[in-house]
Amino acid sequence: MSMHLYFSLIPEALIASMLEPEQFGQYYATGHKFKSKGQALFFEVDPLFRHEYFDIDGAFARCAEKQDGTPKNSVYISMYRVMEHLSMNAIGQLYLTTAMGATLGLKRGDGLPKADQERHMFQDLAPINSLVVSLLDPAKYYADVTTKPSKFFRFPGMCFVELELGPLARDPENGQEGDLPYSFLLHLREALLELRPGSKQNKLVHRVHSLQFPYRMVKDGFYLGIGEELVHYPMLTHEVLRKDHSNWWRSANL
Repeated sequence: MSMHLYFSLIPEALIASMLEPEQFGQYYATGHKFKSKGQALFFEVDPLFRHEYFDIDGAFARCAEKQDGTPKNSVYISMYRVMEHLSMNAIGQLYLTTAMGATLGLKRGDGLPKADQERHMFQDLAPINSLVVSLLDPAKYYADVTTKPSKFFRFPGMCFVELELGPLARDPENGQEGDLPYSFLLHLREALLELRPGSKQNKLVHRVHSLQFPYRMVKDGFYLGIGEELVHYPMLTHEVLRKDHSNWWRSANL
């Protein structure tokens, strides 16, 4: 059986496994005997990747078939400062697994989506899990906390997702909530109204926020940055998901 490397976002970890991505997603989200744990997000990493920070060869040596011939599900290599020691060239597809164990793969886009003038909401996935509203587009938001920080802290990299705000992105005071599923809508409106060009461009909604969010609320997609590099994993449209990935879509909306 072939060896795989996975960079997990929930929690941030580098993991060796004998399982293919779909099998690993099911195992990681539901555990043994489908005892549900929650949705999982992870990247596939080139198994030839090596860095002195990680004992990948040692993990692969321990990642062996069990006595009954079944594959080894996982061997944890590191759960600390993983992202900053990875190479963007070694990172492959992003996989989204539902709480029911269905997995969808997303390919890296050719570039970043065109910036717009709307307000944004970003769920940070790693190395922190804050929920932030912002006047900055994704590229500027990433730079603001990594390469060109405006505060007294900076991160060596970050993975985050942009979530839909609906009409609140354009009119946070009077915009209709519609079917926005967030339980903190009053607080969200207040945070959006505090944003001011040139002065307060980011506002924390929740310092530590649950990483369980509705996949249907993903806006343009997911962003992964390491140092100066920022890449985009576009989310498939609802129409494509219904047509070509109907089982995953139904599972994501249960």
